[in-house]
Amino acid sequence: MKKVLLFVGVVGLLFSCSKEEARDYATLSGKIENATVKELIINGKSGYSKKISINEDGIFSDTLNLKKTGELFMFMANGRSQVFLKNGDDIKVTVDANNFNKTLKYSGKGSETSSYIAEKLLMQSKIPIQNYFKLDKANFDKKINELTNKFTELIKKHNKIDTAFASEEKKSLEKLPEMLATQYAQVNSRNKQLASLDGKPSPEFNNYENYKGGTTSLKDLRGKYVYIDVWATWCRPCIGEIPHLQKLEREFHNKNIEFVSISVDKESAKGKWKKMIADKKMSGVQLFATQGDSFSKDFNINSIPRFILLDPKGNVVKSNAPRPSSPDIKKVLNNLLK
Repeated sequence: MKKVLLFVGVVGLLFSCSKEEARDYATLSGKIENATVKELIINGKSGYSKKISINEDGIFSDTLNLKKTGELFMFMANGRSQVFLKNGDDIKVTVDANNFNKTLKYSGKGSETSSYIAEKLLMQSKIPIQNYFKLDKANFDKKINELTNKFTELIKKHNKIDTAFASEEKKSLEKLPEMLATQYAQVNSRNKQLASLDGKPSPEFNNYENYKGGTTSLKDLRGKYVYIDVWATWCRPCIGEIPHLQKLEREFHNKNIEFVSISVDKESAKGKWKKMIADKKMSGVQLFATQGDSFSKDFNINSIPRFILLDPKGNVVKSNAPRPSSPDIKKVLNNLLK
């Protein structure tokens, strides 16, 4: 009888030892190839924030004691994405900083939801939504229907993601067609309004601070076509256009056109503006808009980046010109400068 009890006790001990204790923290580790920053920053909607050190080899590892378990966090290090964390997760990250979105991979316990998010964000980055807004309504609706089906299939593919998160994703997806239809109507209404400025004298700006010294007014640029980039140092899409703008400037060098970038940063960010121009070796005419100036208001600029094209007499050619990253801008400029 004692032997039987001893056997039962040993078996019970084995099972109790093999059962993993619930952890009140999550682990995040991994490696960033070609890392140029020394810290990875995690920010959550609940206010949770943490900085994780990255060593010289790009390796990082830390624990996160989450007060709210099951939360979406912003993940920033040479790029940004999102990671879904719950206490008990042990997620490993690999990414190449030189090609952040395409190389970001999650693995380990609890990584399924984050893997879905990474694939969804990569898919979103490839959607030419601005081109969709140029379509007639019937073709726009067709594209949005195709888009909705793609995201539906993506959720089905990742069938092990967090249940509550999946439920919210499906609800958002149901609202997507209506939301984009509203944006379509707003964009087309705005484009009609902006087109009313084309062919008319441009609103003026006066005495904007010039990065190279002194001030510049729009009238100083008469005699050349002027391609204006309205941007800010905090605007990621604006920064994403800089390499394309630099390429455009090189291609049209010595042509009768001036490339002008106007920062609408706050006065307190002027130092950051100057540093970014130097760091990114930005050329062209670099101006800092006077606070409260009416130029942006007159052009109805409520989102950036915004590109404006003027003729040598100061008339508006296009109040909402194609971006440098669009192949359309080269066609427009070639026609004007041939």
